[in-house]
Amino acid sequence: MTHHHHHRRRHPRRQRGATLVEFALVLLIFLTFLLAVVDFSRMLFSWNAATEATRAGARYAVTCDSTAQKPQVLAKMRALVPEIADIDLAWVPAACTAASCEGVTVTVTSLDYQWISPIAGFAKLAPMAMPRFATFLPRESMRQDPYSIDHC
Repeated sequence: MTHHHHHRRRHPRRQRGATLVEFALVLLIFLTFLLAVVDFSRMLFSWNAATEATRAGARYAVTCDSTAQKPQVLAKMRALVPEIADIDLAWVPAACTAASCEGVTVTVTSLDYQWISPIAGFAKLAPMAMPRFATFLPRESMRQDPYSIDHC
Protein backbone atom coordinates (compact mmCIF):
# COMPACT_ATOMS: atom_id res chain seq x y z
CA MET A 1 0.00 0.00 0.00
CA THR A 2 2.75 2.45 0.98
CA HIS A 3 4.72 1.65 -2.18
CA HIS A 4 1.69 2.32 -4.37
CA HIS A 5 1.03 5.63 -2.64
CA HIS A 6 4.65 6.72 -3.07
CA HIS A 7 4.56 6.02 -6.80
CA ARG A 8 1.44 8.13 -7.20
CA ARG A 9 2.99 11.14 -5.53
CA ARG A 10 6.07 11.13 -7.74
CA HIS A 11 4.21 11.09 -11.03
CA PRO A 12 2.91 14.70 -11.18
CA ARG A 13 6.41 16.07 -10.71
CA ARG A 14 7.67 14.13 -13.71
CA GLN A 15 4.74 15.40 -15.73
CA ARG A 16 5.47 18.93 -14.62
CA GLY A 17 9.05 18.51 -15.75
CA ALA A 18 7.93 17.27 -19.15
CA THR A 19 5.54 20.20 -19.50
CA LEU A 20 8.34 22.60 -18.66
CA VAL A 21 10.63 21.06 -21.27
CA GLU A 22 7.86 21.22 -23.89
CA PHE A 23 7.17 24.83 -23.00
CA ALA A 24 10.86 25.70 -23.24
CA LEU A 25 11.14 24.05 -26.68
CA VAL A 26 8.04 25.79 -28.00
CA LEU A 27 9.29 29.09 -26.64
CA LEU A 28 12.69 28.55 -28.24
CA ILE A 29 11.16 27.74 -31.61
CA PHE A 30 8.81 30.71 -31.35
CA LEU A 31 11.61 33.10 -30.44
CA THR A 32 13.77 31.78 -33.26
CA PHE A 33 11.01 32.46 -35.77
CA LEU A 34 10.31 35.83 -34.22
CA LEU A 35 13.96 36.75 -34.58
CA ALA A 36 13.95 35.57 -38.19
CA VAL A 37 10.96 37.79 -38.92
CA VAL A 38 12.63 40.75 -37.21
CA ASP A 39 15.80 40.03 -39.16
CA PHE A 40 13.99 39.94 -42.46
CA SER A 41 12.19 43.19 -41.65
CA ARG A 42 15.53 44.77 -40.74
CA MET A 43 16.88 43.67 -44.10
CA LEU A 44 13.93 45.17 -45.97
CA PHE A 45 14.36 48.32 -43.92
CA SER A 46 18.07 48.45 -44.84
CA TRP A 47 17.21 47.97 -48.51
CA ASN A 48 14.66 50.76 -48.35
CA ALA A 49 17.14 53.00 -46.54
CA ALA A 50 19.77 52.15 -49.16
CA THR A 51 17.42 53.39 -51.87
CA GLU A 52 16.98 56.63 -49.94
CA ALA A 53 20.72 56.90 -49.37
CA THR A 54 21.34 56.40 -53.09
CA ARG A 55 19.02 59.30 -53.89
CA ALA A 56 20.73 61.48 -51.29
CA GLY A 57 24.15 60.52 -52.66
CA ALA A 58 23.12 61.37 -56.23
CA ARG A 59 21.69 64.68 -55.07
CA TYR A 60 24.93 65.48 -53.27
CA ALA A 61 27.02 64.47 -56.28
CA VAL A 62 25.17 66.66 -58.78
CA THR A 63 24.88 69.71 -56.53
CA CYS A 64 28.57 69.87 -55.69
CA ASP A 65 30.51 70.77 -58.79
CA SER A 66 33.14 68.09 -58.62
CA THR A 67 33.47 64.75 -60.32
CA ALA A 68 36.13 63.57 -57.89
CA GLN A 69 34.15 63.35 -54.69
CA LYS A 70 33.26 59.70 -54.39
CA PRO A 71 34.57 59.53 -50.78
CA GLN A 72 32.27 62.39 -49.73
CA VAL A 73 29.27 60.89 -51.51
CA LEU A 74 29.99 57.52 -49.91
CA ALA A 75 30.38 59.17 -46.50
CA LYS A 76 27.07 60.99 -46.98
CA MET A 77 25.32 57.71 -47.85
CA ARG A 78 26.98 55.84 -45.01
CA ALA A 79 25.63 58.42 -42.61
CA LEU A 80 22.19 57.10 -43.56
CA VAL A 81 23.07 53.43 -44.03
CA PRO A 82 26.35 52.38 -42.37
CA GLU A 83 26.19 48.96 -44.09
CA ILE A 84 26.92 50.44 -47.51
CA ALA A 85 30.40 49.17 -48.31
CA ASP A 86 30.98 50.64 -51.75
CA ILE A 87 29.31 52.73 -54.42
CA ASP A 88 29.87 53.57 -58.04
CA LEU A 89 29.55 57.06 -59.49
CA ALA A 90 28.96 57.08 -63.24
CA TRP A 91 29.01 60.55 -64.73
CA VAL A 92 27.32 61.24 -68.03
CA PRO A 93 28.92 61.69 -70.49
CA ALA A 94 31.81 59.50 -69.39
CA ALA A 95 34.99 61.27 -68.33
CA CYS A 96 33.27 64.65 -68.35
CA THR A 97 34.52 67.59 -66.31
CA ALA A 98 32.63 69.53 -63.67
CA ALA A 99 31.65 71.95 -66.44
CA SER A 100 30.52 69.41 -69.05
CA CYS A 101 28.78 66.73 -66.98
CA GLU A 102 25.09 66.27 -67.69
CA GLY A 103 24.23 63.97 -64.83
CA VAL A 104 25.33 61.14 -62.61
CA THR A 105 24.21 57.63 -61.76
CA VAL A 106 24.97 56.54 -58.22
CA THR A 107 24.92 52.80 -57.66
CA VAL A 108 25.43 50.87 -54.44
CA THR A 109 27.84 48.13 -55.47
CA SER A 110 28.09 46.38 -52.14
CA LEU A 111 25.94 46.43 -49.05
CA ASP A 112 27.02 44.22 -46.16
CA TYR A 113 23.83 43.29 -44.44
CA GLN A 114 24.53 41.30 -41.26
CA TRP A 115 21.91 38.74 -40.30
CA ILE A 116 21.20 38.60 -36.58
CA SER A 117 18.97 35.55 -36.69
CA PRO A 118 20.56 32.26 -35.57
CA ILE A 119 18.71 30.51 -38.41
CA ALA A 120 20.92 32.38 -40.85
CA GLY A 121 23.97 31.27 -38.88
CA PHE A 122 22.96 27.63 -38.84
CA ALA A 123 22.01 27.65 -42.50
CA LYS A 124 25.30 29.42 -43.32
CA LEU A 125 23.22 31.91 -45.24
CA ALA A 126 25.24 33.97 -47.62
CA PRO A 127 24.10 37.59 -47.68
CA MET A 128 21.15 37.74 -50.07
CA ALA A 129 21.62 39.13 -53.54
CA MET A 130 20.76 42.79 -53.47
CA PRO A 131 18.25 44.53 -55.61
CA ARG A 132 19.88 47.22 -57.77
CA PHE A 133 20.12 50.49 -55.89
CA ALA A 134 20.82 53.07 -58.53
CA THR A 135 19.65 56.63 -59.09
CA PHE A 136 20.28 58.88 -62.06
CA LEU A 137 19.98 62.64 -61.64
CA PRO A 138 20.45 65.21 -64.38
CA ARG A 139 22.59 68.11 -63.34
CA GLU A 140 20.41 70.99 -64.40
CA SER A 141 17.56 69.92 -62.15
CA MET A 142 19.83 70.59 -59.21
CA ARG A 143 20.82 74.12 -60.14
CA GLN A 144 17.73 75.46 -58.38
CA ASP A 145 18.34 73.51 -55.20
CA PRO A 146 18.09 76.10 -52.41
CA TYR A 147 20.08 73.83 -50.10
CA SER A 148 23.00 73.27 -52.45
CA ILE A 149 25.23 75.69 -50.54
CA ASP A 150 25.18 73.77 -47.26
CA HIS A 151 25.18 70.47 -49.14
CA CYS A 152 28.81 70.71 -50.07
